[in-house]
Parts: sequence; C-alpha cells; structure tokens
Amino acid sequence: MGERTATVAAEVGLHARPAATFVQTAMKAPMDITVARSTGGDPVNGKSILQIMALDVRKGEQIVIRAEGEGSEEILDKLAAIASTP
Repeated sequence: MGERTATVAAEVGLHARPAATFVQTAMKAPMDITVARSTGGDPVNGKSILQIMALDVRKGEQIVIRAEGEGSEEILDKLAAIASTP
C-alpha cells in the first residue's frame, strides 16, 4: 500500500475548492483512496467531498493519503501536491 503525508497549505485548509480539486483527481483513479489526519482518527473515502470536508483539516495540518494498486504512486503524488498547494 502506498502512502503520502502532506501538509495542507491552502488558507482555507482542505475545504471547498481545494477539497473539490482533490476529489476530482481522486475520482480518476481506479483504486480506493483514503485520507486521514496524521494525528490519528479513522480514514475517510478520498473520493467523497463530504467526507474530506468533514475531516476539517486546516492550514498547516498534515494528512496521510493511502492508495493501493497499479498507478497508486502517481495518483498519490498528484493528491499530495494538491494538498500542499497554497
């Protein structure tokens, strides 16, 4: 299973537009993708904007993105880049 840790850089955190971009990119991947706070808690579906927004991740906080399967490394890199973009 691939994994990336990313620090959320957007002023609004992983909410609204950054969350929509994240989910739209995740939806293009054929595998399951999960996202969790690096401090713990249950992972959520990375393809659900409601679940991503419910994490209430703020600027400067870290998330852990996980995916497994062919192409997972590439999609994880893309998702980590989205989360880390201000």
